[in-house]
Amino acid sequence: MPSILYFAKEGGRVISYAVRAVAFFHMFSMNAFELSSTSGDSMLPTLHVSDDYAIVDKRHKYGRNVHMGDVIVARKPNSPESWVCKRITGMPGDIILIDPSRNTLKGLRDQVAENTTKIEGQEELERSNLNANFNNYVIVPEGHCWVTGDNLTDSIDSRTYSVLPMGLICGKLIRAWYVPRILSFKDQYFRQMDNTYCEENW
Repeated sequence: MPSILYFAKEGGRVISYAVRAVAFFHMFSMNAFELSSTSGDSMLPTLHVSDDYAIVDKRHKYGRNVHMGDVIVARKPNSPESWVCKRITGMPGDIILIDPSRNTLKGLRDQVAENTTKIEGQEELERSNLNANFNNYVIVPEGHCWVTGDNLTDSIDSRTYSVLPMGLICGKLIRAWYVPRILSFKDQYFRQMDNTYCEENW
């Protein structure tokens, strides 16, 4: 009849294997690949609003070997406890034209005021405020990138919180699938996250 010592040894062995398994999967998800759900409409039509799951390649953590056009997961610069999924649309050294539909540059009104001229005793803007927005550029500094959502009309991205430090990048999306269509033979529910940006189009 098995003794208490035998059961204690077997129990300790099971616990040891369980701890090792948990540690292995934790290290694997932190440094290799991770399955993550996505939500929100900022990346439409690339990612669905909900029920879309993606494989995140953690080997690209901290911006390692990322390129223009890659879809990445990162911590939000102005709210590190939040996560964002965006596409890289600017690399270090690139000159970015900030979205003219958004007045996000600090001091824009001061810049417009400085460009006023007096014509026949009246102050008049050199151009309208809308046109002034078209002159807003930013140069992406080293160690940073510019990110935007594919759905530009409903995305909080670099146009709001400026450049994203590479150190906040946690991985790159390589594949995704839409769970509600998992049994469908008509739709490609399991898809590769191709980088459609071409160097000749930059």
